[in-house]
Amino acid sequence: MIGFFKSRLFWISLTIVIVASTLPWYVSGYILGLLTVAYYFGVFAMAWDLLFGFAGEVNFGPTFLIGVGAYTAGIINNQFGISVSMCIVIGALASVVAGFVLALPALRVRGPYFGLTTLVAVLILQNFIVVFADLTGGEIGLTIPDVLSIDAGVNYWIALGFMTISAAILYGLSQSPVGLVLQASGQDPVQAGALGFNIVKHKLAAFIVSAFFSGLSGALLVFYFGTASVGTVVDIAVGVQVIVAAVLGGRRTVLGAALGAIFLIVAGEFLRPTGELATFIVSAVALVVILFFPGGFLGSVLSREARQ
Repeated sequence: MIGFFKSRLFWISLTIVIVASTLPWYVSGYILGLLTVAYYFGVFAMAWDLLFGFAGEVNFGPTFLIGVGAYTAGIINNQFGISVSMCIVIGALASVVAGFVLALPALRVRGPYFGLTTLVAVLILQNFIVVFADLTGGEIGLTIPDVLSIDAGVNYWIALGFMTISAAILYGLSQSPVGLVLQASGQDPVQAGALGFNIVKHKLAAFIVSAFFSGLSGALLVFYFGTASVGTVVDIAVGVQVIVAAVLGGRRTVLGAALGAIFLIVAGEFLRPTGELATFIVSAVALVVILFFPGGFLGSVLSREARQ
């Protein structure tokens, strides 16, 4: 990790954080609100990259973990009026429990079957929300009495600080011995197991860490919105956006996933006046990057640095 502070990645990250920290002084509340959402999606993408990029497990249902944390926090606040901070903590813990329960059977299968298991979990959660509409708000959505803040600047600082801390923790974990074992198991699980590593235990740990940050970010996001709905935190399209963001930013970079999420959210919003063409343009850019720059935005920069 000492070498990290001398690397180009560190200086890129530090520059981005410093520039982002100054934005509330000279940009509009609209831009701040857009970036606030993008930062939470950045955490979604980084948490997903830890599981896929390093552990090699394709999670097609990141919104299951996000949705559990978001709806748990929102329902508790709506039903019992518990403080926002406590609801957020409970939401994150609920995602950890849900992730643990999902990971145990899911990690027993390999290849596409793991991804299908996580995808089915999303569909089950969507049906649960619709069936128990009295509790969850159903398709209309759940109104949450409390919010993080009504000040755009405060909400922005919370999101930026949360993303920065999450990035530091997740990146540090990815570069730790645990992260190296995950990377080895993702590339060749048989050989990694032959070396004496407990592959299932390490992948389970990665799933739980991913669940914690996904649930925590989901809970924070709904308290920023003041509402929870299938379309914002559980929909499969949201999960696809998280996956594309991680791939765009650069697989196995963690930090690149946040850049990919910010790019998708900002580009999608600024292209909104073009209507359906916005989705086509963003998708086309994503396809070009995946085909010609498989390392993603940050991965391409880091690969050039490694060759120098």
